[in-house]
Amino acid sequence: MSEVLGVRRRSGASRVIGRGAAVWRMDGLLLAAVVALSVIGTLLVWSSTRTWSSAEPTGMVKKHILNLCIGLALYSAVAVCDYRRLRTYAPLVYGLAILGLLLVISPMGSTINGHHSWIMLGGGFAVQPAELAKPALVVMLARLLVRTGEKKDRPRMLDVALSLAVSGVAAALVMLQPDLGTTMVLVATTGAIIVFAGVRKRWIALAVLATAAAGYAVWAFGLMKPYQMARFTALLDPATDPRGVGYNSRQALVAIGSGEVFGKGLFHGGQTTGRFVPEQHTDFIFTVAGEELGFLGTVTVVALLGVVLLRGVRIARMCDDRFGALVAGGIVAWLAFQTLVNVGMTIGIMPITGVPLPFVSYGGTATFANMIAVGILQAIRIRERPS
Repeated sequence: MSEVLGVRRRSGASRVIGRGAAVWRMDGLLLAAVVALSVIGTLLVWSSTRTWSSAEPTGMVKKHILNLCIGLALYSAVAVCDYRRLRTYAPLVYGLAILGLLLVISPMGSTINGHHSWIMLGGGFAVQPAELAKPALVVMLARLLVRTGEKKDRPRMLDVALSLAVSGVAAALVMLQPDLGTTMVLVATTGAIIVFAGVRKRWIALAVLATAAAGYAVWAFGLMKPYQMARFTALLDPATDPRGVGYNSRQALVAIGSGEVFGKGLFHGGQTTGRFVPEQHTDFIFTVAGEELGFLGTVTVVALLGVVLLRGVRIARMCDDRFGALVAGGIVAWLAFQTLVNVGMTIGIMPITGVPLPFVSYGGTATFANMIAVGILQAIRIRERPS
């Protein structure tokens, strides 16, 4: 891992930091970028949902703000805790995540927008266990890949096999919902963590071949839903079925392109107001930014996400604990790949999948998972030894 992430090696006792001091040791730039993205996301959610109900035009944005408040509370609670305890509780956290995924495919699960991915809590609230499986899987994989001891740079083959097994269980349960987008995020995150752990190159090559073979088998034997296969076909040929499977991609490009450089102005997007692009407050919120804030607005969003990722990389590189460095690297890989998929599908370079834009899209459980992830990054940053 030290070769990939540049982990610092130091000796000495673990740092014990009081909660008051912990606040001052947080990464202020990381927090500022997350807050800025949340503010922009709130405005975009408001713009894209205000025409849904003339009686309560602010209903969705109020719920979004409530989710953000809960998310920030989770962020604060996680940030001031000792992240090293996660190594002990990783199996429990992972087990709870798997239990949540099992409950989804049981009679307790509910279908929303064609995905059987939710557990209803009442009062209009629901939880999506697949989102919480992301941080749980990152922590569990980090535990498995450093379990051979701090002095050994490379994990054993058994550790890699166990990591692939726990990831495969989570990915399979998510795919049963079916949720192709989240499955892709879990697989990509797993691959990145294994690489960061410093496994031998031949093992990486074998893992890539196995993944490619599994992907081909899924395609060849028709294990994906017809509409999911059609989305990949539409990616290769955007002109395919412009009023069917290709409609979303076409309208997303129209919305983004119509904003030009400076945008049409917040609350003044014709594509947004007319709801030509579906799910504009969640999966396609980047189109709202493109139409109403223009090229400059989308660049700002991407730049702020870049700040989050770069600060995460810095935290991983500066961490002198292999477990902490691997957790930070896994979080960065997860957020980076999810950003790539979400932005990429709106501009026609990735297949249409249901993944939200981190810190920007509407979503309760996704917001909680993202804030927990940033809280973990801050917890690792707080306990870095000074240079």
